[in-house]
Amino acid sequence: MTKNLASWDRVGRGIAAALMAAGAVMAPLPLVARVAALALPAVYMAFTALRGTCLGYRMMGISTCPVTKS
Repeated sequence: MTKNLASWDRVGRGIAAALMAAGAVMAPLPLVARVAALALPAVYMAFTALRGTCLGYRMMGISTCPVTKS
């Protein structure tokens, strides 16, 4: 798959994933709510940050990567 996330987007997603993971551990909510609302999105954000591709961006035709001129 072609990368469609710029480096600033990947850093932002990594920070957001870390914050959501911390919230999933510390939030005073039932376990099911913490997993559904915070842990699963954190895993997705971390995966997209590490991989460099976002399925949602791909489906919408968006890319934050700078265009390289050849």
